Amino acid sequence: MKGILYARVSTRRMEQESSLDRQVEALTAWARRLGVEVVETITEQHSGFDLDRDGLYRLLDAIREKRVEAVLVQDDSRLGRGDAKLAIIHQLTRADCKIYSLQSGGELELEAGESTVLDIMARVEELQRRWMRQKISWGMRRAVREGYNPAKNLKNRGQGGRSRKDVPVEQIVALKEKKLTFEEVAATLQGFGYDVSRATVHRRYREWQEARASERKPGKEGYIST
Repeated sequence: MKGILYARVSTRRMEQESSLDRQVEALTAWARRLGVEVVETITEQHSGFDLDRDGLYRLLDAIREKRVEAVLVQDDSRLGRGDAKLAIIHQLTRADCKIYSLQSGGELELEAGESTVLDIMARVEELQRRWMRQKISWGMRRAVREGYNPAKNLKNRGQGGRSRKDVPVEQIVALKEKKLTFEEVAATLQGFGYDVSRATVHRRYREWQEARASERKPGKEGYIST
């Protein structure tokens, strides 16, 4: 198993630097006993209440990219403090990363209240995912009900499960003409395989409107003044 050693102290005082060294030394020896291959050692001198930490970003990137399967810490407070700690543990757990705590002598053990909070967070996220799927389905049904024909309007169909990175402006305009909201347009296009957000849909529609308005200004080719 590949892992990262993560050590943190809250200030940059000299005695805290020696604490960092002790953490790394203890974690290195423990990783050896556990048979963990240490890919990287991250040390930080930063408040645990703050999520904006370079080392934390490096840790999360390594886990998302599947370069490591576990993180070893002295104790859970090294990951963070208060709500920040729970948010970090939640992200690591979602990514199937094991958290080993030297203090616990194995996988991290949380207090009952903290475990309950993390369980609630996971349940809320699952409900949000289900809600988004339902919104996409509802948006697609409404578009079709309003006369939108995906077989006729959407290009490049039948190309497998690839996510379309292009943004079909003409389809955004067509759906807006069916009186769908920007959120509904985004949900509908997502359902048809386009990787677009509400903000992107809104921005591209505004750009289309501005381009149309510019074309209608006097002096433009094809404009006839009366």
